[in-house]
Amino acid sequence: MTVRERLRLTPERAALLVRVLQLVMIAILVAGVWYGRPGVVVNGGIALLVTQLPALFERRYAFTMNEMLVLWITLSMFLHAFGTLPLPGLDFLTPYKAVWWWDHVTHTFSSSLVAAVGYATARALDVHTDAVTFPPTFMFAYLLLFMMAFGVVWELLEFYVGVVSQLLGIPGILTQYGLEDTILDLAYDTVGALLVATIGTAYLTDVSDQLAERLSSRTP
Repeated sequence: MTVRERLRLTPERAALLVRVLQLVMIAILVAGVWYGRPGVVVNGGIALLVTQLPALFERRYAFTMNEMLVLWITLSMFLHAFGTLPLPGLDFLTPYKAVWWWDHVTHTFSSSLVAAVGYATARALDVHTDAVTFPPTFMFAYLLLFMMAFGVVWELLEFYVGVVSQLLGIPGILTQYGLEDTILDLAYDTVGALLVATIGTAYLTDVSDQLAERLSSRTP
């Protein structure tokens, strides 16, 4: 039984849920503008734009993603955007600051998306050419190493963006909470990669096949 069947998510329900989450992200963006919260505006705006990519790829490149993958992307972006919003029920702290597990969940979701991109690209190359072969054991190790490398780069980016935003007087864009938080972030990045390596690949086969077809069409 697939995850979609367990959750009883039909394609129509998944598409509806995507639209609802996007509408909430628009509300988050408007709230950020209304209350003068640049961090909320930047994070909410970027998250909303990312959720438009599947539709853009389908319109411009006829590149389709199944509804569960689109929901996966949208939910990841929603959790990040919502996490930057100060809430009355949390004494006007953000979920990132007031809820101890929020950052761990968002890192797991976000890292799983990055790992999914890495998996889809590697498998597309495997399908496209006989010059390379990626057995399952290699793919598993590759995903973990790929995600760990990306996680280190992201933590560095997060640190420098935080420094620059503080210097410019625009707090709340990206924030680091010390070395212990960085280590935990990398640990949950690994959890996201493990999820893709173990159960997520079933939802990425079609994406990989489409990438392989486009590689083949560009090969003289």
